[in-house]
Order: sequence, then structure tokens, then C-alpha cells
Amino acid sequence: MEPDLFTAAAEERQEKDPSNSPLAVRMRPRTLDEVVGQQHLLGAGSPLRRLVGEGDGGPAGASSVILWGPPGTGKTTLAYVVSKATNARFVELSAITAGVKEVRTVIDGARRASGGYGKDTVLFLDEIHRFSKAQQDSLLPAVENRWVTLIAATTENPYFSVISPLLSRSLLLTLEPLTDEDIRALLHRSLTDERGLKGAVTLPDDAEEHLLRVAGGDARRALTALEAGAGAALAKKEPAITLQTLEETVNKAALKYDRDGDQHYDVASALIKSIRGSDVDAALHYLARMIEAGEDPRFIARRLMISASEDIGLADPTALPTAVAAAQAVAMIGFPEAALTLSHATIALALAPKSNAATLAIGAALEDVRKGLAGPVPPHLRDGHYQGAKKLGHARGYVYPHDVPGAIAAQQYAPDALKDRQYYTPTRYGAEARYADVVEMVRERLRGTRE
Repeated sequence: MEPDLFTAAAEERQEKDPSNSPLAVRMRPRTLDEVVGQQHLLGAGSPLRRLVGEGDGGPAGASSVILWGPPGTGKTTLAYVVSKATNARFVELSAITAGVKEVRTVIDGARRASGGYGKDTVLFLDEIHRFSKAQQDSLLPAVENRWVTLIAATTENPYFSVISPLLSRSLLLTLEPLTDEDIRALLHRSLTDERGLKGAVTLPDDAEEHLLRVAGGDARRALTALEAGAGAALAKKEPAITLQTLEETVNKAALKYDRDGDQHYDVASALIKSIRGSDVDAALHYLARMIEAGEDPRFIARRLMISASEDIGLADPTALPTAVAAAQAVAMIGFPEAALTLSHATIALALAPKSNAATLAIGAALEDVRKGLAGPVPPHLRDGHYQGAKKLGHARGYVYPHDVPGAIAAQQYAPDALKDRQYYTPTRYGAEARYADVVEMVRERLRGTRE
């Protein structure tokens, strides 16, 4: 809800004396130039620059914005910077705890502030995807009449989670995950900056690398872990945050795992090969190593989706939907809960019957195409809907399969050069055994050698 007098006073004290604030709050950028990452949104003349009044276009504070990106990429920070740059009131709500009543309270306060003393209001609404359609509808009058500048944040695709009228009235900005170099720059700044640790401790390379793994592209998580490690080091009167101190503090083992080096690919390869080999226990071991080392869960999920098609295929047609569902869930929930979803999918894939028939089939088809084996599309399969197609003979003689018994018409589909080519050879494993029985019957019907 809108801050009361006590909250406002506390925030004012925090700004004047930030020493008791968390490091992530103290190091929050004050200008767009201090923001790490998101350079695609911060160039000269970009929408964010115009929003804070930079450039020839003058202030554009009335534009409402939807920020879409993973956790810890700077959505709250950008909203805060915009409010400071435009000298506006900054009100923060979370869709987890707020409702229509709280939104209306903020809007009423914004109208009073604007009419009473000409003060604009920036409303930052975190996790807007958690608002129902009716709750999002309550924002429309304020956005349309520019009573507030809405800056809404979401980790979910706004085209599915935000109502169209609100989306059409807002500028959609997509935030990218922070790179290790972005996080590294932020850590270095926090170690020396007067608002940060003021050079009280140093961070050796091995501890820094461990922090990068723990952060997983999340700036807030990185600074929280750095602050905890620094506090522990200072308590022990140590001049540096050692790897051991950091491990003890953030409760993570610093596994010998380089996310950008050989270990990254070796462990990922071992995970996939263990799934392919149906060794569920080994697969879970490598999955745990990747999770504990701070691997991006989306990378793991992508590998599982590939495995589902490459090594399982039609032997278990539910494998790919399971892997895709896991990837979607991981994108929505993140760690630590995403570990459960990845475990679910890994176990299902490891214990599924295996077939690489689909992999071999597309490989053989691609090889022929690359060799130049193609040829024109048979005339009866060509598009016959446009004017003049009939004169060219397109679609002439095409038999509509649904008009014949069994819905399989005896006609040629492949180009002449590939008329007798067969790419798919199903196995007899799992559900693919059914396809093995069907495919020969279908091919015979297509050739007209079977009724």
C-alpha cells in the first residue's frame, strides 16, 4: 500500500544514513549510468533515457512501462532510478500482497499530489502477472489519464500474463539476464565504493568465481552473499573474504566446475549420456553438481528437451512434453524450487524407453537435401488457391485423404528424385513398437499395393 508517515520517515532516514541498509539497497544505482547490464536499453536516445528526460525530446515521464525479465536483473532498480531522475513520488506495491483497494489508494494519493502541489507519482508494481484481469483493469484509468506513471515488473511473458489494453498503453522493455562480467563489475564496485564496503575487505579470485556461480546472474543474490561473506571475514578479523569463509557463509560447496570451461561441457555431457544410458542415479548426481555449482537452470532444461527428442523420441511420446513443461516451470519459479522440477524431468527421461529413430530419420533426410537430392514439388501437391494456379496445373489430380476409406490416399508425396526414399525406421522399444506396425501398412497404402 502507499507509504504512511512512519514509512516515509524511515525511508528518508535510510537515504540520509544508509549504513544500516542491506548492501543491495546501498548499492542501488542512482542514475542510469550506474546501472550494470541492459545496455540495449540504456543507449543514447533509448526509451529509458527519454523517460528520465534525457535527449532532445524532453521529459517523457508520462509513459508507462512494463519491464519483463528474470529475477535480479534490475527491474526494481530501473523503476527507482526513473522516479529519482524525474523527481517523482515513488510508491512500490507487490501484486502478491496488494489488491484493488491498495491500487485505488495509490491512485487517489497520486491525484491529490498532482493537483495539490504538482508532484508526479511513479507506481512500481512488482509481479504484475499475479494480478487477475479485474485487478489489472483497475489500473487502466490511472494509466490512460496519466495520473501515475506505471512501471510494472514481471518474470512471465507479458503477452500471456498482462491484459491487452494495459499492454497496448505501455512500453514493453525486455531485460536480459546479467552476465558474469556484469556481476563481476558490480562486486568490484561494491567492495570499494563509499556506499558499499569501502575497501574493508578484498575478494580473492577463487572466492569471486564462487560468488559468480552462487549469483547465477542475479545481482541481488550476489550482493547479499558478498555482504554475508564480508561480515564473516570482518568478524574473524581477516583482510580477505576467503573461499572457505564464503562457503561457510552462503552454505554452498565450491565445486570444481567452470561454467565457461571444459567442466561445464563435461558435466553437461555426462548428464545427457547418463540419461541416454538409463542410469537414473548417475544422471541425478550430475544434475546435482550442476545445480550446486550455480548452473543456469534454463541451460539444464534446454539439454533435457534435446535429450527427449534425440534419445527417446517416439519410444515415449510423453518425454518431450515432460521436458518442455519442466523448462516452462523452471522459467517461472527459478531456484531453489526449480531443482525439484529438473529432478522430476531427469528421472522421467532416464527411465523412459529409448529410441534414436527420429534423430537418424532427420539426419538422413538432411543429408540428402545437402547433397542436392530435392526436385520440384509434384504438381498435384502445389498450392492451387491463388488466381492462375489452375492454368498451371497446380493441385490437379490431388486426392483429399479424408474422402477415401482409412484416410490414406494412394498418391505420390515426395519429389520424383526421392519417391522411394525411406528415412524413418522405428524401433520395437516402448510406444514406438506401435509405429513400427503402422508405418509399413501406411507405406503400402501410399504405394497402392495394399487395400
